[in-house]
Amino acid sequence: MSFQSYLDNIEIKTGLTPRQFLALAEERGFGPSTKATPILEWLKTDYDLGRGHGMALVHVITKGPKISDAHVGKAGAHGDQSDTLWLDGAASNPDR
Repeated sequence: MSFQSYLDNIEIKTGLTPRQFLALAEERGFGPSTKATPILEWLKTDYDLGRGHGMALVHVITKGPKISDAHVGKAGAHGDQSDTLWLDGAASNPDR
């Protein structure tokens, strides 16, 4: 699954966009210096998100929307179209 697909599936499951999760994380005091464990625990407890989906949000919360270009433009399940993740909801993504 591509990085963007993880984020899109989180939105389907929770009804919240990645941008909304960023705001909720900030309210909890989570940011670039936060370790993964407390974020993962919060996402599991409050939203029933597993580790894979949780780690996608951990990346966005701690590192922002830029991803490594290792899989950008690659064919297959793990290929992303861009090195910048769309955080404002799948329906508004111009690449979809």
